[in-house]
Amino acid sequence: MSIPSSLDQSFVVIDGPSLDTNTSSKEQRKNATHPSLDPDYKLGSAKSYAHNWSYESTGGRIRIQGRDFVDGYGRVCHLRGANVSGCTKTPVDHDHEQFPGDHRSVTFVGRPFPLEEAPQHFARLRRWGLTFIRFLVTWEAVEHAGPGIYDREYLSYIRTLLSMLPSYGLSAFVSMHQDVWSRYSGGSGAPAWTLELAGFDLHAIEESGAAWLLGQRRGGHVEEERGLWPCGYQKLSAATMATLFWAGETYAPKLQVEDRSGKMVSIQHFLQDHFLNMFDEVVKAVGDLEGVLGFQMMNEPHRGYLEIPSLHSFDYNTDLHLSHVPSAFQSFLLGAGYPTLVPFYTRSFPMPTTLSGHALLNTARVKAWRVDGPTKGKCVWQQHSVWEWDEKKEEGVVLQEGYFRVHPGSKEPIDWYTFCYFPFVKRWERRVRALVGQDKLLFLEPIPNEFCPPSFGTQGRVSNMVYAPHWYDLNALFSKSFSNFTVNVQGLSRGMFPLKAFYWGQKGARDNYSVQIDNIVKHARKSLGEGGPVLVGECGIPMDMNKKEAFKTGEFKWQARMMDAMMTALERSFVGFTLWNYNPDNTDLYGDDWNGENFSWFSRNRALPASLLGYEQDDATLDNGGRILSSVVRPYPAKVCGVPVRFEYEVATGRVVFEWENPTPAPSPPTSDSKFPSSSTSSLRATETEIYFPSQLAHSRQLLIQGLESGDQYHYDEKRQTLYVKCRDTLQTPGKRHRIVVGVSPSVDATIPKPKDFFEVNDFWSDFGGYIGVMGVVAVLVVGWVCRSALF
Repeated sequence: MSIPSSLDQSFVVIDGPSLDTNTSSKEQRKNATHPSLDPDYKLGSAKSYAHNWSYESTGGRIRIQGRDFVDGYGRVCHLRGANVSGCTKTPVDHDHEQFPGDHRSVTFVGRPFPLEEAPQHFARLRRWGLTFIRFLVTWEAVEHAGPGIYDREYLSYIRTLLSMLPSYGLSAFVSMHQDVWSRYSGGSGAPAWTLELAGFDLHAIEESGAAWLLGQRRGGHVEEERGLWPCGYQKLSAATMATLFWAGETYAPKLQVEDRSGKMVSIQHFLQDHFLNMFDEVVKAVGDLEGVLGFQMMNEPHRGYLEIPSLHSFDYNTDLHLSHVPSAFQSFLLGAGYPTLVPFYTRSFPMPTTLSGHALLNTARVKAWRVDGPTKGKCVWQQHSVWEWDEKKEEGVVLQEGYFRVHPGSKEPIDWYTFCYFPFVKRWERRVRALVGQDKLLFLEPIPNEFCPPSFGTQGRVSNMVYAPHWYDLNALFSKSFSNFTVNVQGLSRGMFPLKAFYWGQKGARDNYSVQIDNIVKHARKSLGEGGPVLVGECGIPMDMNKKEAFKTGEFKWQARMMDAMMTALERSFVGFTLWNYNPDNTDLYGDDWNGENFSWFSRNRALPASLLGYEQDDATLDNGGRILSSVVRPYPAKVCGVPVRFEYEVATGRVVFEWENPTPAPSPPTSDSKFPSSSTSSLRATETEIYFPSQLAHSRQLLIQGLESGDQYHYDEKRQTLYVKCRDTLQTPGKRHRIVVGVSPSVDATIPKPKDFFEVNDFWSDFGGYIGVMGVVAVLVVGWVCRSALF
């Protein structure tokens, strides 16, 4: 059964590898030589611009060399872009009032936007320099109708959409997205039938306390509902499904389901096979496209109950405690229909939350388990003797407290990464490689908020791998607020002395975020070495911070400051990133329309209609609908003839400082003052560096270039938003360092009137130094007076 197609282009099935079957053209790209090597080359005359990742602009596909992305000419590439899009978590016909509704007949065709709208969105992202896309797909979008039933119309739709990318200079990696397992357990990702397969009753999950689903019904915007959805990872349905997916054969061997051949198999075997088969269909649909750089297996994987330290509590430092927080054991009881007293947490300071009381849940004695399901209405963990109900005492009893900490057979402690995640990654890698060959990049990430484990660099390594962790300011996300005072939650959760975790002002926020992102990168480098680039797959800010004040006043200054602090930190580490998120369906009232989130800095209902838009890079009509663009749209060195060493951009002035070194014949260790990539660029076959410099910043201003030597050249083309730079000795003087300073006149802070979201870059001393100085003088005078009085 397939959903009928209304698209003009029919779905194309690819039976095997189809990448670059023309050997001669492949070799030609592999040995591409940039026209800038020609002595008569005129700077900027090639058909290219800095943020164009098409084959034509890069001399072939982007590839990995050591820690770096490099193009076909051997230039180091800095990829930055956006997640497209948060709206893909729900189908176009998602019914908030009737949820869960008829989950088998939904459609995701048109997510993230209809095909006819694609030109305006792709042109807008190109203008903003955000041309590397993390393109989101969900398991539910492909296989919602039932096991093995694929939505061919949707697959045809995403193929048509992604085939358009090179025309706009865009490239993408396709990320299989999930949060809290599924929409039907409070997040997004897996189809509803996966929960039914395990025995869950979709219409009883919420009432039994097995999931928080109000966010699927447009909840999550009022104070008592704000930020509750991540707690779903600890609730019965999502935690159980993750456990069954990763290790059901080991921890729930009695849970057997019938496969297509009529054979009874473990639920882990069934779920994993269907996930991989579904992923195959996605790879077949888009894996041959020029604009698809690679694939990501799974967004924000989670252990479920595996490695849980106790059935009686979750770890406060790693698991969000807010509102009702039943322990694993209490969740078992609730799901089995037993009224249970559970702890209730409220927001507090300095700790994020505090225990404020208890509440009796599931007084209606609703069971989360279907009587006609594989467990016959019984909790799967009761079925496996993890706990039992004492009829005489009328209370639950834990029978195996350490059940999920050790292997049930060997009783040895388990490690989720090595026991579950890495073996499955290897299976996935083999399947993808069998379809598209070795050239596509594979993106992997750890569990959210965890550093890269040492085993990632050995057992977890795959060919052509990009390490793609996420980073958010957890304090700002939790409180949905941002001010001069920021906190390093990453450090606090790992035992940092509190006073070291507090920062003041915009400089302080930049330093705070830089420390956190640098920690992520350092741990990745320690584990992976030169084994692939780091790209932050998600990072973003809540647009509805500070009680949505900006929506009332139109002043998004605090959002601009937070975005600038994050972007500055990313630039200091020189890691690529894809911002969360570009969502055309975002509105002030409902945000991203999923669990109360509001991260999109673009909103279609604030933009001009398509008929009034221009599609060229220097057309400012595309900016309508964007917010805090001065912090989002920033210069960056996109294609560098050498090794980047230092990059700084000051949003308050528009000033850029960029340093890089000429290529060396062999890999060299990082310089002492550099956190930047250090791999060899000895394969360089170009002398033209391309820097994205946005029209938004340059328009009606003069560019001031300093630092170039005699014989060096530069050329700025506003229509292509590119500053072209050519140093005369790029290939002649290995290791030589170059430094350029690019400013604008008038500078941003000298512009009258100043931009709407302009802000001063303050710190503790600029805000309080005067007061402290006066207090110091007063103190000296007082001490002097006291001493004088004592003498006389």
